[in-house]
Amino acid sequence: MNKFMNMLENVLLPVADKLNNNRYLTALRNGFMVALPIIIFGSIFVVLANLPFLDKLIGEDAYQAYQQALSPASQATLTIMGLFVIMGIGYKMVEQRGGEAIYGAAVSIAAFLVLTPQVLGDTANVIPTSVLGAEGMFLGIFTAFIAAELYQLFVSKNLTIKMPQGVPSAVSRSFSALIPISLTLAIFLTIRILFGFTPYDTVQNFIYTIIQAPLTSLGSGLPATIIAVLLIQVFWFFGLHGQIIINSIFDPIWYALNDQNLEAFQSGADVLPNIVTKQFIDTFIVGIGGSGMTLAVLLAIFVVAKSRQLKDLGKLGIGSGLFNVNEPVIFGMPIIMNPLVIIPWLLAPVIVAIVTYTLMSIGFVPRPAGVIVPWTTPAILSGYLATGNNIMGSVMQMINMAIVFVIWLPFLKVIDKQYYATEQKAN
Repeated sequence: MNKFMNMLENVLLPVADKLNNNRYLTALRNGFMVALPIIIFGSIFVVLANLPFLDKLIGEDAYQAYQQALSPASQATLTIMGLFVIMGIGYKMVEQRGGEAIYGAAVSIAAFLVLTPQVLGDTANVIPTSVLGAEGMFLGIFTAFIAAELYQLFVSKNLTIKMPQGVPSAVSRSFSALIPISLTLAIFLTIRILFGFTPYDTVQNFIYTIIQAPLTSLGSGLPATIIAVLLIQVFWFFGLHGQIIINSIFDPIWYALNDQNLEAFQSGADVLPNIVTKQFIDTFIVGIGGSGMTLAVLLAIFVVAKSRQLKDLGKLGIGSGLFNVNEPVIFGMPIIMNPLVIIPWLLAPVIVAIVTYTLMSIGFVPRPAGVIVPWTTPAILSGYLATGNNIMGSVMQMINMAIVFVIWLPFLKVIDKQYYATEQKAN
């Protein structure tokens, strides 16, 4: 066991450290956090617009009018969520360098729009909302990275307009940003013109065909999901926030898949296109007490605990665990570097991912509806909301909790016996 742990530590810790400190991944992660309140707002109104049995209570015509009244909330947020993510990434990229972050956000959005197709069917000079959401997410991310870097490069070369003293600071900062922004956007305009001579016509088509579509297909599969879930657990075992590290890599894929499901759900599709989405991970794995699904572990502690340490841990952790905050368990058991828990810690979420994926694939449980449920939403309720107000989502979470409970039970008995024996000796 010690050799295995040493090998994992030597191989994974350096990689995790680099990922955690990579400024591009940090900006990506923080960019999504900027957009998150807007995304959650839109998701709440998707839930409200699709309340179960409401059409039967108020009638079909009134229900359609009700949905139309609420639809701008999601159309102005979820449908164009890519814009908010791009803004956040550009802002955080320039902020990291100590620059005027607001201009990083502005130039990133402008550069993305320069590259974006401005035609819909036979109608010119319009921007399809689809390319401002999941379809344009990858292009938006790369564009924000490059635009922010170019802007900051031109600023560092002092390619700015210096205004005389006495000019208001807001005006001075605006003129200082003029040349860097103009040079940056000129580069992106040149890229757009050059792509017009290729078979792809636009950068948007190139990115989606060559990069985003294959990666999204890979990320939607069970093997990639198992690897992601397993890595989250491994990183946490060594004291690193696995969710943050893995989300930095997979979030663009999971959000794109999520958006596809939301569009299908809102259009009334019987079967949604994807099983693995952002909410598949957050609601049916992480969203049951936190990383490692520790709410079920706390319930098992209440069943088996004789030692004072585990009893106190259960009392301390259950309140926050209901809202998917599990630091008391992570550091109180502890989970970190504890060889007694490595097997259930790694195994339980992987088994849950496989079971959930299988039951959704056969139609026993609805696939996630694309609704972004706040991560602090208690289990059972979050499963109901994430599947488009379907009780089977709650049932799925209860099945998952039972799986974790059964896997952890024998290991908790061993841990409790050890703690109890130590406490008896101390007394």
